[in-house]
Amino acid sequence: MVAPGILVLGSPLAAGFLFGPPAVAGLLAGAIVSGVQVAISASNTGGAWDNAKKETEKRRSLHKAECKRAGGDLAAYEEEYKGFEAAGETNSERAKQIGVWVLKQRELRERHVAAVVGDTVGDPLKDTSGPAINILIKLSAITSLVFGSYIAKYNAFPSK
Repeated sequence: MVAPGILVLGSPLAAGFLFGPPAVAGLLAGAIVSGVQVAISASNTGGAWDNAKKETEKRRSLHKAECKRAGGDLAAYEEEYKGFEAAGETNSERAKQIGVWVLKQRELRERHVAAVVGDTVGDPLKDTSGPAINILIKLSAITSLVFGSYIAKYNAFPSK
């Protein structure tokens, strides 16, 4: 966190003392425009990944409930289907009957694993990275404001 802090505090100071107030104004304008876009993008992306996981979990629950309503047991079907796979008999009538449930369950499980990975990335984006960029923009602007008179007076290219 030291390096980002130095970057946020040091950039307006370095630009101001080396190139003058117009450089600080340009730096702040660029930081605000790009920072807002990145913050909104990070927050929305994180929310989308979080919602994708919730939707995937909902579909898995619905599939399990539907199988149970039809009188089936997914865990027992999975074990039975593994036996059919091991014997190479997945084309038998019974294997086809339970295979519909088992293969759908496997597909939903794979989607859930991917959704958990996405949610692992999405939560920090949504909860910390997006909002933190707002703080960085404010800190950069306040630093420029506090040191504005010094920058105007002591920069390398003073106005005449």
